[in-house]
Amino acid sequence: MSDPGAVGGSVTYQRLVHKNSSGFHYMKVSLVFEKEGKRIDGAFFKQLIISALRNVYGEIGAAFPFDVLKFEEKSLTAVLRVYNSGLVKLWSALTLLGSYQNETCAVRVVQVLLPYQYTGGP
Repeated sequence: MSDPGAVGGSVTYQRLVHKNSSGFHYMKVSLVFEKEGKRIDGAFFKQLIISALRNVYGEIGAAFPFDVLKFEEKSLTAVLRVYNSGLVKLWSALTLLGSYQNETCAVRVVQVLLPYQYTGGP
């Protein structure tokens, strides 16, 4: 492929594809409640995610493997680890979550990372 701005030569483009050999993706998510000032702990947050999976995928979905690696109670942000094969299922369940225990809420997916991009901070 030639570049009209190149002087006397051509420009080549190379496509690089990196295969995720670890089998995991990391999701940075944020929980937003309609009422400001709501505080929860990490166990409550994990239960909220299990409830979201159960609502979308039933009891089998509630047994879906994922890990809450970090949870920040002040900002209600978390880093989740999920198998590559389950990324879309978890993401869709989080997106469809609208309330928990009669409290209106939403989960925002802030970032999805591959293992080599995850540095360990929320």
